[in-house]
Amino acid sequence: MKFDTPFAVGLLASLALTGAAHAAFVVSYEGEAPGVQNTTATFSAGGVETFEAMPAQTYPQSFTTSFGTSGAGSTIKGVYSSVNGNGVQINTADQYGGAGGTGNYAVAFSNTPYSLSLTTDVAGGVNYFGFWLSALDKGNTVTLSDANNNALFTFNPKDVINAINTTSNPSEYYGNPTDNFKGQNSGEPYVFINFFDTTGSFSKVTFSEVNFGGGYESDNHTVGHYLTMGQGTTVPLTLSVTAGVPEPATWTMMILGVGGVGAALRTRRRRMTVASAA
Repeated sequence: MKFDTPFAVGLLASLALTGAAHAAFVVSYEGEAPGVQNTTATFSAGGVETFEAMPAQTYPQSFTTSFGTSGAGSTIKGVYSSVNGNGVQINTADQYGGAGGTGNYAVAFSNTPYSLSLTTDVAGGVNYFGFWLSALDKGNTVTLSDANNNALFTFNPKDVINAINTTSNPSEYYGNPTDNFKGQNSGEPYVFINFFDTTGSFSKVTFSEVNFGGGYESDNHTVGHYLTMGQGTTVPLTLSVTAGVPEPATWTMMILGVGGVGAALRTRRRRMTVASAA
């Protein structure tokens, strides 16, 4: 198919640049052994927020963390804040969350989403986020965004649930794995999830409980610039969404649409030429 109009060529170039500018994400879960509550990925710089320094209360104020950053002499700063003014809820460890069965963990409900804004002097920026997602339910959604608050990737938890359910023994991931609450809440999986931005970096993580009515419990929030993806098991992303990258069918429609515009312009030019000759 030939596109010989300036409009068509320009539009195709714009579409190509737009598609190339967006991130590509790999998601994995730590499947080398059920009950793992930290990542096996490696980093040039990174750290973990465990929420141990925060008081357990329903709606604490927004707070800032450095994640105990280590590596390359660099710092990653994170600001946890509410999306709708209620703050970030911190709970004491129970059957639903709290790595190791002790300390505190973060939680969001349908009306209490929260976000984590990231700034860093790490070369290449933050391109990794991971967390122990306890009591995982189908409403536990996370969105990764750029510095302009444009969504780059929205994670659908059903992708991880489906991946776990295809393992040889999915029941090993269900129920709290910690000693203090062993086996409790056996109807939901507990798993550490990794998000890798393979083409760029991101600046914001938003946590939401979407249309399910449960809680969104998580702990050991880990950020950094990754070097290796570790031993995690890659999750097939059939429901999660990378924003701004057209599906193959959409590209086909765009190309056909451009071709139609080009054909219409060529036809119009021919008609104008004939009319002038007359």
